[in-house]
This record gives sequence, structure tokens and C-alpha cells, in this order.
Amino acid sequence: MADLPFDTPAYRYDLAGVRANHATLRAALPGPSRLYYSLKANPHPAVVAALHDAGCDAEICSPGELAAALRAGVPGDRMLYTGPGKRDAEVAGAVRAGVRWFSVDSPVGLDQADRIAAAHGVELRCLLRVNDRVPNPGQGLTMTGVASQFGADVDWIEREPERFASRPSAPVRGFHLYTGSNVDSVDALVAQFTTAAGTARRLRDRLGVELDVLDLGGGFGAPFARPGANADLSGLAERVGEALDGLFPAWRDGAPTVAFESGRFLTATAGTLLTRVLDVKWSQGTPVVVLESGINHLGGMSGLRRLPPLVPALHPADGRDGEPLGGAIVAGPLCTPLDTWARAATLPDVRPGDVLAVPNVGAYGLSASLLAFLGHPAPVEVVCDGDRVVETSRLTLTRLPADPPAADDDEPRDER
Repeated sequence: MADLPFDTPAYRYDLAGVRANHATLRAALPGPSRLYYSLKANPHPAVVAALHDAGCDAEICSPGELAAALRAGVPGDRMLYTGPGKRDAEVAGAVRAGVRWFSVDSPVGLDQADRIAAAHGVELRCLLRVNDRVPNPGQGLTMTGVASQFGADVDWIEREPERFASRPSAPVRGFHLYTGSNVDSVDALVAQFTTAAGTARRLRDRLGVELDVLDLGGGFGAPFARPGANADLSGLAERVGEALDGLFPAWRDGAPTVAFESGRFLTATAGTLLTRVLDVKWSQGTPVVVLESGINHLGGMSGLRRLPPLVPALHPADGRDGEPLGGAIVAGPLCTPLDTWARAATLPDVRPGDVLAVPNVGAYGLSASLLAFLGHPAPVEVVCDGDRVVETSRLTLTRLPADPPAADDDEPRDER
């Protein structure tokens, strides 16, 4: 049985890895440009704080992400609030917290921003989110060129430009074009950003807006729950920079400020899930391995068959070698037959009590799980800086009791 200085299951985040990923991405982007960290990938305040300290602004889309960013020390004026639907109360709360930049998806969103800004005596600067005509190839998840809740169709904007004009307290100061995610080809990224910038140039002239910010989105590819490295972005900065030079000759002087967004590239490879084996048995000639973690801790959307089934790589945390176990069902502890990670996996030699590690789950791991389903405790989140443990915490939800500390547990806990 592996000994660890913290409970399992546990998500371990390495801030040194986060900073290294940021430096790699920053060097791969054309400059000068702004980089937003998308908190949906991993909203842990320590991760957010590390990226804020490195120079990232925060892209948020919920009251919970706003709270995480504030706790991490990100001031409101360094945030962009996005999302296809916002309740008045959450917009007002963000305004009170100092947020002044909002991505809006329709005339209704512009009217909402104007109304709430006027009520608070402030001006909210809006990025009009645009749904372009056609999707770009090479995307893991397409968000433009199809019928979508994200943005206003470019044809609609061009047909009725007056509906997308600036409001008195909510001027349109830029465009937001995020077309797809998890792209691992530089050619595809260049095509995506070039097309988006061309659309923004055309809409700027059509609407006559003062273009302060052009948010081209992101989609920089990273591995998930399997071995591997982030996408190689060699040549991206030069090629995108040249395209922008042709469309916005003054962009290098900040007219407009060009922005990009990233979540998974910054955090995916900096996270590992550690989970113990609870049981190993045979059922009708098939080996079955039951773990502490299942779809409630990783791959929940896959468990609901909303995404392709997840088959995470599992490695012994202590590096032990042994006879592999082939054709195994890998299941979690939930009382449902849907709680499987694999139906025919090849695993290392495993025994009850062993700790297995799932790599590259620092993005869309715990934050994209079915944590409330069947009421098991959340994993511990362990923040490290290299080999040094910085803090441990456990996310708690309403009606879900946290594990009480053991009688001899003197380790400080941060119940998030």
C-alpha cells in the first residue's frame, strides 16, 4: 500500500508545471497580446493566483468563478465575464465586484448590460460575441459556424447592425470570437485566428465601432487523462502576427489590443488524480477493478454518454512493475452500472490498497465531474510547487458532508 502525506482520492496540482505551461504559451503567442485564463478548466484559487501572478487576466462565466478569481487576488478590472445567458443578479454582483468587461451574445445581452450599468452609475464595456458563418477544421469541440447559444450570427449582425449598436452605458468596444477548443494543429489555429480577425475587421467597418479589444479565443490543445504533452505551437506567433499586420496595421501599438484565452493548455499537464484500488475480483471470467474514483471524480460528462467514453491511463503511483491485468473492467464506487472508466482495459498488476495515478487531468477534471451524484465525498485537492506541498483542501457542496478529520490528523485543512 502506497504511503502518501495526504488522503486519497486526490487531485494533485503542480504550480511549477502551471508556470512552465504559461511561459510556453506566452512565448508561442504574437506580441503584444493579452492572455486570459479560462477558470472553467480549473478554478482552484491557488492555480488562478499563480497564473494571475504570471500576468494572466481571468475569463469567468459564473458567480462561483467570480468568487474564485476574487479569492485568488484578481481585481475585477482584470476579468472578462462571458457566457450565453446571465441573470441580472449575477451581472449586478460582478459589477459591484469591479468587473467592467462583459462578453454579450445578443441585443438582449447589450440591453441587460446597459440597464444594470445605468443602475450602478458605471459604464460596462462590451465585447460582442460573434458566431461566424462556417466552422474551422481541426477542432475538438466546435462553437461557431453551427446553430449555437454562443454569440450572434454574423449574418444577423450585418443584416441589422442597428440592433448591435452601443448603448449609452454599455458601449460595444470589441469583438469576441471563440470558434472551437482542443486544437493541436498550428495550421488549424492559424486558420481559425485569421478567419476570426477577418470577420472582426469587416464587422468593425459595418458597425462603425471603436475597436479597443479583439478577443480571438483559444483552443490550444492538451492531453486529457492519457500520457502526452501539450500541442507544439512552433511558428504560431509569427504566422498569426503576419495575418494581424495585414488586417489591423496598428495592432502592435494596441489598436486594437489582441487577446487570447486558454484553460487546458495552462493546467492539464500540471494535474494528476491519485486514487486507491478498493477491490479486485473476477466476474464471469472478466477481471474487475473497483477504484475510489469514478465518473463522480473524473469524466462525468463522458459517464453520461454526452462525450466519447473516457478510458484514462492508470499507472502505479509507486512505479511498481508486475504482471499486467488485461481486459479489465475499471469501475468506481458508485451504485450505478454507468460508473465505469473502461470495459476492457490493460492495467498494471494491482491489489487492494494500491494507489494508481491518472496523468494530465489538471483541466476539466474535478470541475467537470458529477460530484453531487450519489453523494460521495469530493477528492482532496493538493497544491504543490515542485515537490513541496503548499496546501490541501476539499471542495464541499450543500448537503454533502465532508469527511471528518481523523483524531490524530493535525494537517490544516481549507474547506473550499
